[in-house]
Amino acid sequence: MKIYTKTGDKGTTGLIGGTRIPKNDIRLEAYGTVDELNSFIGLLKTFSLQNAEENFLFEIQNKLFSIGSYLATDTSKTSLDSSLFLTEQDVISIENEIDRLNEKLPPLSNFILPGGTQSAAVCHICRTVSRRAERRIFDVSNLYSVDNHIYMYVNRLSDYFFVLSRYINITNETKEIYWKK
Repeated sequence: MKIYTKTGDKGTTGLIGGTRIPKNDIRLEAYGTVDELNSFIGLLKTFSLQNAEENFLFEIQNKLFSIGSYLATDTSKTSLDSSLFLTEQDVISIENEIDRLNEKLPPLSNFILPGGTQSAAVCHICRTVSRRAERRIFDVSNLYSVDNHIYMYVNRLSDYFFVLSRYINITNETKEIYWKK
């Protein structure tokens, strides 16, 4: 199988269902940002993490792939595969992981600047890309139907990466960097 198809040489790409759209279409911006987040999570996983965190990140990557496929599907031409839908349990799973990590952290009394260990800094990149993905998905929803569980899941992701960054710094005995007014 050839990797290059030359079908995008004129600035268009294909959605699932066959519809051709410009490469700057809001749907492509949304699922491209989700893909970017997934890539940064892959980078994060190259650092020494505990098994529980690495396994949870693997689950997130799989969900993000489903979200990207959901956003890349032209539902006017083909129906969404049922495996692409997220559930309330997916959202609860992130909330439970946030709570698990957060109970091991000192109370937050200041704004935190990104940094600390390299892996904590990458968590902050994941956090900000999650926020951008959320904005792009909202833009898509102005034109196309988007399942509410996707919004909720991506919204929780940015919270998760913030807490994970704190957890990594604390467990590595690295001081958090506080914003000075």
